[in-house]
Formats: sequence, C-alpha cells, structure tokens
Amino acid sequence: MIIDIQFKIKSNEYYLKHLRENSHWYKVLNRNPEMFKKFEDEVKETHKLKPIHRINKTLETVNTIQTVLSTLRP
Repeated sequence: MIIDIQFKIKSNEYYLKHLRENSHWYKVLNRNPEMFKKFEDEVKETHKLKPIHRINKTLETVNTIQTVLSTLRP
C-alpha cells in the first residue's frame, strides 16, 4: 500500500476501524490505490459521516427536545 494512503488511514479512526471490519479493502487498496476515494465514500456512508446524516441527527435531537418541552408545558 502506498505510504500516503497508509498515513491517511492511520490518521483517521473511522478509516482504520472500517478497514479492520472489511479486510477485503487491504487487497483492493494494495492493488489499486486509486480506489481510495471509493473507500472513503464507503466509510462515510457506513459510519454516517456525510453532511446529510449530521443534519438528520440534529433534526432528530431538536424534535426530541421539542417533544420533551411540549410535555412539560401545562
């Protein structure tokens, strides 16, 4: 595996975790380093790190707070 990709993987805990859980990526990245972008996309989708996931999580939190506050009102 290219040193640059190794540094990227070791510097990001999600990449490292995903690589350990899906070991086929070792072979893919060793043979074809250009697939790193696809690897990144898969990690973001699996661990819900995309902006839309963050927005949804924030909206869910706001809805929960709103529900709690509405039950507390007389």
